[in-house]
Amino acid sequence: MTYEEIMQKLEELGSEQTKQIYMNHGVREPYFGVKIGDLKKLVKYVKKNHELALTLFDSGNHDAMYLAGLSVNPKLLSKETLQAWSNQAYWYMVAEYTVAQVAAESNYALELAREWMESADEMVAVCGWSTYSNYLSITPDEKLDIAEIKNLLVQVKNMIHDERNRVRYVMNGFVVSVGTYVPELTEEAKQVADLIGKVHVDVGNTACKVPLATEYIKKVEAKNRVGMKRKTCIC
Repeated sequence: MTYEEIMQKLEELGSEQTKQIYMNHGVREPYFGVKIGDLKKLVKYVKKNHELALTLFDSGNHDAMYLAGLSVNPKLLSKETLQAWSNQAYWYMVAEYTVAQVAAESNYALELAREWMESADEMVAVCGWSTYSNYLSITPDEKLDIAEIKNLLVQVKNMIHDERNRVRYVMNGFVVSVGTYVPELTEEAKQVADLIGKVHVDVGNTACKVPLATEYIKKVEAKNRVGMKRKTCIC
């Protein structure tokens, strides 16, 4: 399918109900309001066309951007393209999911995560923390920098409640990822989770809640799934 055909299909799949839901969460025009499940049905038409995926993301249309993230081959993306994507991620859904998940599977995962986490731009920082969290979920423990992860846990413990709104959310998610995907640091992550307690995030006019890290890690432990890695973090 061509770019024009994909955009036409997205428009057909959009609905006013889904548009309103996305609006409540912070999206801005242009977008059609396509459900994630319907976007996944179009992946097969984009996946083998790298340039089409790039064009979809550059359109600035939320639905097209999300579809691009589901379809693109992360290993083919340059560092410069990923940096451009992070700068275009104006709201949390693209930052925390699309950009972060693709970056986590790219050749520049840690390099970009470290760079982005230090950004003065809230959404770029969000990309950074979420990239690192996703990286933990797919990377064998022997390839992880345990000392660095420990230091990041300390940073979260000391700074999370003074951080920017969505950065608080992804920092909390980082603690959860460490606790669930890195068995060597599960106890340390639980200690940090206990210390930070409930993390307050303004989620706008939605029913979304911030997961309590202590409870989330305990549930994973109860299912005996600590340390079980994912094949892919793109979803």
